[in-house]
Amino acid sequence: MDRAPTALTPGGAALAGVCGRCPACGRGKLFTGYIKVRPACDVCGQDFAFADSGDGPAVFVMLIAGFMAMGFVLWFEFTYEPPFWVHLVVSLPVVLLVCLALLRIFKGLLIALQHRNDAAEGRLDV
Repeated sequence: MDRAPTALTPGGAALAGVCGRCPACGRGKLFTGYIKVRPACDVCGQDFAFADSGDGPAVFVMLIAGFMAMGFVLWFEFTYEPPFWVHLVVSLPVVLLVCLALLRIFKGLLIALQHRNDAAEGRLDV
């Protein structure tokens, strides 16, 4: 494993991941697009080949956004009693925005935690 030494504290690494920064130095960018991970940090050279968050961010987003969305939909229903089509017009964009906002945050956080805890694929000692 070719990794740069971890210079950030656990909280600093997590904050760097949440902000979309390199979990090793905290200064370089972690993503090239919205959620596409860069091959390496442009500041410290940290290789991001280890970064495989899998479905973890999506699971957290579904749980948290589902809870928030249900709270919003129930509040909206009991406060205004709108017809179904108004629920669709108002609630769907809210749910979409919450999901998209949380997805990048959780992906960065999970990648930072992988780096900080030196997580890797399972290996057998043979």
